Amino acid sequence: MLDRRWRTRVERGLAPAGERLRRIGVTPDALTVFGLLASVATAVLIGTGHLGWAVVGVIVAGVADLLDGAIARGSGQTSPRGAFFDSVADRASDALLLGGVAWYLAGESAHMALLAYAVAAFSMLISYERARAEALGINARGGLMERAERFVFLAIGLAFDILIPVMWIMLALTAFTAADRFRRVYRQADRPPQRPHTRRRRDTETSRPALREWWAARRDDTTRTRRVHPTTRRRARP
Repeated sequence: MLDRRWRTRVERGLAPAGERLRRIGVTPDALTVFGLLASVATAVLIGTGHLGWAVVGVIVAGVADLLDGAIARGSGQTSPRGAFFDSVADRASDALLLGGVAWYLAGESAHMALLAYAVAAFSMLISYERARAEALGINARGGLMERAERFVFLAIGLAFDILIPVMWIMLALTAFTAADRFRRVYRQADRPPQRPHTRRRRDTETSRPALREWWAARRDDTTRTRRVHPTTRRRARP
């Protein structure tokens, strides 16, 4: 939801910072690696109970994820390889952050660690559904709990030390998003593919000259028959 409404605006606001980083030689892949390392450090901070510093780490990781795309577009370095690397790094970052939450909650109760694991599992399912749908040519974006919402909720839970209630909310919203995305993609995939109209127009335009030639030849034959037939009948009389 936030990805569709606010991501473009935030990226535009960070575009000057991305341009400065590009000028000093920072590459999109380097910033992606930096964001991944920030996620590793943030996971350790969460697991060891340094929740205040962990909020800063979540913000740094999120800003790095936005800036690498801005640098890639500004420098014209967008490529399938870079998009693949960024996507894999995002999934690893999500797993690290929620793994840090599971580490922290395991200190309070062994069962609470499963809560973070369930959120991570549904988060990966949401990402997989989108990737698989886009491979089939289907748009699967949207939902109540995408990656941007997970970062915001996690930062709130860390800032106010209310991780357990926030994790329950995230679990409900991620499960709903996964089910709703499956429903939408399943319905779109069930529709038969439609033929493009441009191909039909081209076929029609291609067949018009042949039809015209055939009709002209038939009209000439008919005209000749009408002209010759009465004369032939007159000559046949005695």
